[in-house]
Amino acid sequence: MDSDPFGRRPACHRSGQLSYDYSLFAPADATAPKVCRDFVRLVLIALGRGGLVMPATLCTSELVTNVHLHTKGSAMLRLQVQPVRVRVSVFDESPDLPVRRLAADETCWGRGLALVAGTADAWGVAGERAGRYAKGVWFELGGG
Repeated sequence: MDSDPFGRRPACHRSGQLSYDYSLFAPADATAPKVCRDFVRLVLIALGRGGLVMPATLCTSELVTNVHLHTKGSAMLRLQVQPVRVRVSVFDESPDLPVRRLAADETCWGRGLALVAGTADAWGVAGERAGRYAKGVWFELGGG
């Protein structure tokens, strides 16, 4: 018996064979990393890509946290889920390129891009603008 009170049936497709493109705009606020991380987690679970949740949420959190710490504006997150890969791009309003630092063992800061580089299959800086957003940093994860 259908659980939908209107008798609708779920869509007859396989999410692993389709491509999806989602966007989320996050204000310049300390809650942005959690909101973006939760958004990525929920979409990946809904599309049956649960195996990518941990690395995707870690990398998303690092990139959005960098926007919050190093710029004064909002962020735009773009999540592209394709059959063979997941790509997350985080755009911000600053034209300044990100700098991958070598953090000393005793410091608490400066490890974000190194974590992304060590976790993702690929990462980089987007070559295009997205509306008012000056640059984007992206990462990709494969498989699923």
